[in-house]
Amino acid sequence: MTEHRSNPTEAGPISYTIPGLTMEKGRNVAEILQERLNALNDLALTLKHAHWNVVGPHFIAVHQMIDPQVIDVRVMVDETAERIATLGVAPIGTPHVIASNACWPEYSTNRAGTQEHLNALNEVYEHMIRAHREAQASLSELDPVSEDMVIGQLHKLELFHWFIRAHLENSGGQLVNPGHEGMAE
Repeated sequence: MTEHRSNPTEAGPISYTIPGLTMEKGRNVAEILQERLNALNDLALTLKHAHWNVVGPHFIAVHQMIDPQVIDVRVMVDETAERIATLGVAPIGTPHVIASNACWPEYSTNRAGTQEHLNALNEVYEHMIRAHREAQASLSELDPVSEDMVIGQLHKLELFHWFIRAHLENSGGQLVNPGHEGMAE
């Protein structure tokens, strides 16, 4: 019989965790990673949505830039879910859990030009990286192996963000969409 919980993102009862971690720490790490799993799943879907819906000048460059990001983010999803399972907790990857626990703005850009999608993806990456850094800071107190995994993910997420931002720079190297956090005025 399937275990039912009132909140499927909370770690259920666990009977083991990684040697060297207490059950409480294992559960705490799993809860942090579950939040990142939700966000990574959302990011992969959002990137694919942008890939399908980008049009206009520079279409092919943006279209082709996004697909490798989708592939790498799906790898992050899998490694995060497997780490949660290694901690003795069931990772949850259902659409309902992803949608109901989103803590980032919804991606509302549909069929649109490259600049509109790039601006929207810039915001997505800003939120994603900020939350991943907060998770990394929390994990530094709990589990260096999970922290290392998140640091590796941050390396790629920051690189992908740079790819997006490079398309948003003017010839002087300034981001041309002021008003978003982290962007030049």
